[in-house]
Amino acid sequence: MYSTEKYHPVDCDLHDYLEIACIYRYMLRIVLTDGTVFDARAVTTRTTAGKEEYLVVERQESPQNIRLDYLSAITALTAGAKFSTVLFASVTR
Repeated sequence: MYSTEKYHPVDCDLHDYLEIACIYRYMLRIVLTDGTVFDARAVTTRTTAGKEEYLVVERQESPQNIRLDYLSAITALTAGAKFSTVLFASVTR
């Protein structure tokens, strides 16, 4: 998805939700900016040498990297989660 586009960092406040999801390995419903929706388990975040940031998730027992500026929303599906739905600001490309 859009891998050649310039990375647009997400707001720092949104990183907290991603870190919580990873620490507790929440199951998330993930909505991407292109409208794709899927469920996956949050694993960790990572930053490339080029300063692009990714959410690493397990989807069907296989790791997948999602560039943070492609996130539209995440919803915690895990019972007792510390947040429900987080909306990410739309980035004009």
